[in-house]
Formats: sequence, C-alpha cells, structure tokens
Amino acid sequence: MSIAPLPVRVWVGAGFAAWILTVGTGLTMLWAYAGTPGPPAAALPAWPAAAFARDAGKPALVLFLHPQCPCSRATVSELARLLAEVHASPAVYALIYRPSDAKAGWEHTDLWDSAAAIPGVHVMTDDGGTQAHAFGAIVSGQALLYDAAGALQFRGGITGARGHEGDNPGRSAVREFLNGGHPSTASTPSFGCLLHSEPDSRPAAALDQAPR
Repeated sequence: MSIAPLPVRVWVGAGFAAWILTVGTGLTMLWAYAGTPGPPAAALPAWPAAAFARDAGKPALVLFLHPQCPCSRATVSELARLLAEVHASPAVYALIYRPSDAKAGWEHTDLWDSAAAIPGVHVMTDDGGTQAHAFGAIVSGQALLYDAAGALQFRGGITGARGHEGDNPGRSAVREFLNGGHPSTASTPSFGCLLHSEPDSRPAAALDQAPR
C-alpha cells in the first residue's frame, strides 16, 4: 500500500511555521541581548585620589566609552540631549579607552568625534584604562555624577537598553540633580561593551568579550 504524498499546501505551511519559529527565536535573542546590562561600576563614594584633576567648584559628569562599541553611540546621543535639558553647567569628561599597546589615534573613531562635537564636553584618552580602573568603571557607557564637593551622586547608564535612545531613568536622574533636585535613583544599569582595562583588573572571560 503506497502512501499518498502530502499536498503542496501542507509543505508550504510547514515551511512558513519553521520560518516564523526561526524569526521569533532570533528576535527573542536580540531583545534579550539589548536588555542585558553589563556589570555595575565599582565606584567610590568620592572623587578618586588617583583620578585626573577635576574642575573644582562645579558638578562633574564622567562618561567612559570604548571607541569601538556600537552600543555607545546611543549613549553619546543621550548625553547631548541631557546637556541641552539642564540649567547648571557641569564639567563633563568623556574618557575614551585606548589599549596600552595600541597605536596613537586608535581611539579616534566616530564616537570620539560625536562626543567632541557636544559643547562643553572634554574628550580625553584613557590610555590603558588607568582612569577607568581608578573610577571603577567596567562598561562602555557608564556615567558617574559628582557634586561640587566631589561626592558621588549617581552611577550607571544613561540609555534604557543596549543601543537604545529615548527617555530613561539614568538620564532623568542626572537631569534632576543638575537642575537642582534630588536624583530619583542613585544607580541604573549600564548597557555597552566591556572596557578592556589592564589585564590584571578584569577576569579573563571578561577580557575576551571586549572589542579590540
């Protein structure tokens, strides 16, 4: 007894169902990745003694960036929006990571140019990640906000997800403080690539995930 072949519409339906399953799985993984934050900054409660000299007498916002992190483009865009919304004039520092063995100019990517184009932002090279290590920053896009006396007021990201622009708790908290209020939260998740700091300051597994 022979078995009749399945109608073409059955094969088409099965193929369509498989395609839907594949697309759904891919989107689920993408959403999970976008919503997965990096490790929080191990920031000290006051401006680190080993850090660069800040502009005393005014609040300071320090932002750490990996120049090859695509997620951090959204962070720089959010920084521009944030500074346009505040009444105070904080000292803003964007520290761009460069490995100790990299050639001069390795860190000068479009991310550097975008940060440098924002009025009032001081863009600096963080050679070998020494400043990130001093501040306890681990993830590209982590921001640290200090008051005029050097006390830490906020740590975290100023985007709501990886590579996502739009209103978010981190940006709101920094804006609230710089506009004379109290931050609604003292910390938020950071979404970005790991900063590849000095070899002995990160687990080997973490180092492998940092873009080079």
